[in-house]
Amino acid sequence: MFGGIAFMRDGHMFVGISADSLMVRVGPDQYEHVLGRKHVRKMDFTGRPMRGYVYVDRAGLESDEQLRAWLERSAAFVGTLAPK
Repeated sequence: MFGGIAFMRDGHMFVGISADSLMVRVGPDQYEHVLGRKHVRKMDFTGRPMRGYVYVDRAGLESDEQLRAWLERSAAFVGTLAPK
């Protein structure tokens, strides 16, 4: 879909890798909040940002704890969705 590797949970894409950034599905409620974090930007690969999805640049993923926090945030949101 976006030219990278995606990982699914219950039929929903929740994280992926595009170039050297991690794509994270955070959901609409967390979207604006996480955009204020360092090394986070809108996911925009078509010319239109996808609300609820962000890119986390490599600098924001330097430790296992940082990566784990993003994976847990995304998995928690996707866990609220009905399985496909």
